[in-house]
Amino acid sequence: MTDLSLYRNIGIFAHVDAGKTTTTERILKLTGKIHKTGEVHDGAATTDFMDQEKERGITIQSAATTCFWKDHRFNIIDTPGHVDFTIEVYRSLKVLDGGVGVFCGSGGVEPQSETNWRYANESEVSRIIFVNKLDRVGADFLKVVKQVKTVLGANPLVMVLPIGTEDDFIGIVDLLTRKSHIWPDPGNPDKFEIGDVPEDMVDQVEEYREQLIEMAVEQDDDLMESYLDGEEPSIDDIKRCIRKGTIALDFFPTYCGSAFKDKGIQLILDAVVDYLPNPTEVKPQPLTDDEGEPNGEFALVSVAEPFRALAFKIMDDRFGALTFVRVYSGVLNKGDTILNSFTGKSERIGRMVEMHADDRSEIDRAQAGDIIAIVGMKNVQTGQTLCSKDNPCTLEPMIFPDPVISIAVSPKDKSSVEKMSIAIGKMVAEDPSFRVETDLDSGETILKGMGELHLDIKVDILNRTYGVELEVGAPQVAYRETITQEIEDTYTHKKQSGGSGQFGKIDYRIKPGEPGTGYVFSSKVVGGNVPKEFFPAIEKGFKGMMENGPIAGFPVLDIEIELYDGGFHAVDSSAIAFELAARGAYRQSMSKAGPELIEPIMKVDVFTPEDHMGDVIGDLNRRRGMIKDQDTGTTGIRIKADVPLAEMFGYIGSLRTMTSGRGQFSMEFSHYLQCPRSVSDSVVAAEKERQEAKSKK
Repeated sequence: MTDLSLYRNIGIFAHVDAGKTTTTERILKLTGKIHKTGEVHDGAATTDFMDQEKERGITIQSAATTCFWKDHRFNIIDTPGHVDFTIEVYRSLKVLDGGVGVFCGSGGVEPQSETNWRYANESEVSRIIFVNKLDRVGADFLKVVKQVKTVLGANPLVMVLPIGTEDDFIGIVDLLTRKSHIWPDPGNPDKFEIGDVPEDMVDQVEEYREQLIEMAVEQDDDLMESYLDGEEPSIDDIKRCIRKGTIALDFFPTYCGSAFKDKGIQLILDAVVDYLPNPTEVKPQPLTDDEGEPNGEFALVSVAEPFRALAFKIMDDRFGALTFVRVYSGVLNKGDTILNSFTGKSERIGRMVEMHADDRSEIDRAQAGDIIAIVGMKNVQTGQTLCSKDNPCTLEPMIFPDPVISIAVSPKDKSSVEKMSIAIGKMVAEDPSFRVETDLDSGETILKGMGELHLDIKVDILNRTYGVELEVGAPQVAYRETITQEIEDTYTHKKQSGGSGQFGKIDYRIKPGEPGTGYVFSSKVVGGNVPKEFFPAIEKGFKGMMENGPIAGFPVLDIEIELYDGGFHAVDSSAIAFELAARGAYRQSMSKAGPELIEPIMKVDVFTPEDHMGDVIGDLNRRRGMIKDQDTGTTGIRIKADVPLAEMFGYIGSLRTMTSGRGQFSMEFSHYLQCPRSVSDSVVAAEKERQEAKSKK
């Protein structure tokens, strides 16, 4: 039986280009998992194994691998940095116990770092911080530490200080041991010299060491008392306190180095062992009822408990369908039959594998704490619970964001229609933020995703991986509709045509809801004028109409409907009569409630060299952007703005032109906001034109 205290399930996450994948490569090299280090810029990184990842030098899907350090087993997930693929980060954090947040020494806390940090906070994942690329121009370790405090609102615990900066960066000083670690040979991470603190750093080291100890001993009242009396705690006691505070998320041990130059990675590995939790030290996953609400029970991490696991990722590769699973409790053996609590169906476990990026090794047994892949499961989707047949349960599910952008696609030749359908089915199972629907009138296939890059990659995968060439339409914005006025109205559905009739009368209020609430139905009927058994039918009737707004047929958001009175007939009233009454009421009243078109607003974060700042801000203003914040850094300026998605298509090309190729940006969905009248009119006119064109086909 494996000792769970020797397990570390960790993720590595950061902004694009902060060095996550390079850091992972160095960890794999140091732990003996690989013998030659692959570079991201050469397209040779172990965990970037998709063609699209190799070409673009970015990580698109999270990759799992296992390695060992000082008798401890590390299950590592390297996650993407690009905002269009944050779903990969979110679902990885959901099943991890700890993480390494990588920040660029010169770029600092960048936009995607903030998003990932927020996800990690929501998932209550303990983290250590690695400030990478200290050999870069403009790198400043202590400035990044300050940004972690101010931008992320986090509490960094400085564990090391750099020796030299930029080209002169040669190593680090470990504050706990007061020893320097210097790497004279950049290509050989195993060879480093341990020595004394450089003379010019002695005072700085003592100052930061004192801060470290003061913050650590706050975790233990007795140690703190002794320390205040002038007695310095032992290194083991300090480490114990740091571990306690890290697991409690009170602070985050902070390191620095250069992954590319092989400097500082050993201390990160030691910190994972010393300070990040094993599976038994994190809060157990809550179990939920059929509605997804916590039922007060938990999946305790123990091999003695019944089998419980979460499927957090589906991947289709050359060997068939893989279901990535985090085992929370119990043991799973090859040949076992388990239950999918969502579908109620049982499946027999044929093959289990331990993953190393896209390679695998067969295993016969997995236990609580393991992250494995199961081959050939047919009916499992992301976020579903796998459990023992004798002890059915449901783990807290994952919640995925709705897409904000869509494109229409069709295969270039008719023979590819079926091939495209099968391929898209596999891709939707792999990525819950990727949605597909068919326009029934035009027969077009509509792909929906989180951004231009997201859909661009999907089209590329369809073409190269599955051999489907597509005709691709222009990107479409996911407009929505809402209302601005409250109205009271009444509607009677009455039908008499021989035999039993239909009767349902409802008195209702329709009013604008709080932003982000979607559709809310409530009933204030008293006295039985509308029997309670008809409330669900009325709610269903209204809800079924929300997909079709009164202005241009876009789905309706943020609306409250309150039933306050009505009438029924003892013979002619039925659930279907009241459902039809609700549908008629919707058609009758929505156009009177001040309907408005609303559009997705994106949180945009732009980096530009200072001399191009005026052009960039002017351009954002022309795109109807609202500038929220500006932050001056050593190498340029970060501008934060809220900009309508409709104005952001092709922005990367414009930004590169304005900044001579030096600008960067990222964006993510923020909220919906009312469209200006001119925009609304043109969108409605275009939608009507499209509907007319479809009806003529």
